[in-house]
Amino acid sequence: MELFSLKGKTAIVTGALGLIGRKHCEALAMAGAHVIVADIDEQKAQDFALQLGEEHIGIGIDVTDKTSVEAALSLILSNYQTIDVLVNNAAINDMFENPAMAKELSAFENYPLEAFQRSLDVNVTGVFLCSQVFGAQMAKQGKGSIINVASTYGIVGPDQTIYRNAAGEQTFYKSAAYPVTKGAVINFTRFLAAYWGNKGVRVNTLSPGGVENGQDDFFIQNYSSKTLLGRMANADDYQGALIYLAGDASAYMTGANLVVDGGWTAI
Repeated sequence: MELFSLKGKTAIVTGALGLIGRKHCEALAMAGAHVIVADIDEQKAQDFALQLGEEHIGIGIDVTDKTSVEAALSLILSNYQTIDVLVNNAAINDMFENPAMAKELSAFENYPLEAFQRSLDVNVTGVFLCSQVFGAQMAKQGKGSIINVASTYGIVGPDQTIYRNAAGEQTFYKSAAYPVTKGAVINFTRFLAAYWGNKGVRVNTLSPGGVENGQDDFFIQNYSSKTLLGRMANADDYQGALIYLAGDASAYMTGANLVVDGGWTAI
């Protein structure tokens, strides 16, 4: 099981306080890594890091601000000397404050430019900046693993019918922002893998499917019916794949997209 051990390694997870971000952190900690819980809310990041154990730290980071990302690297190096694993998990997935307006605002014809730009800033520019800053350090070290979290919607277009309720009414549209940005992340992975392959830095994508998290029953049923396993993911269903990509078990794997979606994209 040494292939899956991350003992002595340092791993940072951005967007660490999200639903699967927390599970990423827990998995890395269980595998023996020193985990840097990185999120926009520094106090909450520190609180969660303490839950993982005293050997882990929480930091505040704005992935769209290079100065903030560079400050995070300096703090990590001062504590641990190296950075071995970067999980680019921070992302925006559309939420509308007023549910009554969700259908109208999420329709492509009405989708706000500001929302599209914000998704580009976080989901794409954030991955770019974190990879540039932390990846450059890995290249200097001659080793490292970058895991970019994308989505099945980076591979296939959204099926808008799953957002229809039992009466056949469209409650919401999946906007263009999420598939556009996640598709960009997948190809950015290939660029980085080719660019840093001779520096010992491996770069792969993890593309998860949808996670069940208190959604309406009709949506859970609609989504589940499109998967070969007949269900949505649990939040911890991606932990094994993450540990595989982070450590020596995937030593000959780079530029790949590991799809863990219950079979959503298989048919």
